[in-house]
Amino acid sequence: MTVDIEQARFAPYGTFEADCPARLAVDLFGNSWLTVIVYTLRDGPKRPSELRRAIGDISQKMLTQTLRRMERMTLVERHRYREAPPRVEYRLTDAGRDLLIPILALGAWVDRHGDAVREAMLGTVDEQP
Repeated sequence: MTVDIEQARFAPYGTFEADCPARLAVDLFGNSWLTVIVYTLRDGPKRPSELRRAIGDISQKMLTQTLRRMERMTLVERHRYREAPPRVEYRLTDAGRDLLIPILALGAWVDRHGDAVREAMLGTVDEQP
């Protein structure tokens, strides 16, 4: 698979690298829990307890913080049911569903190249003093 760099060109973003819109993507993918939560919500809404079970090694505090941040970023929406006890579910917005495209692309890349990268990383760890 080859990537056409010309197709990946974007409109000029300003005078400084700080203006670059790609920084948003780096921020999104820099938060490992955010991408995991988006992927976990791919098949529909889930309650926080369902998310924790599906994800595994995430604290309640980190899940809550990440979901709140994602809600502010308009990647998920929170739905609170008027029941006793109260029930809350999170679902992806259109922007959150669109984020699945690069997440799945990265997953495909890891499927093709992950073993080689891991082996190379292990080799460099062994070489360090």
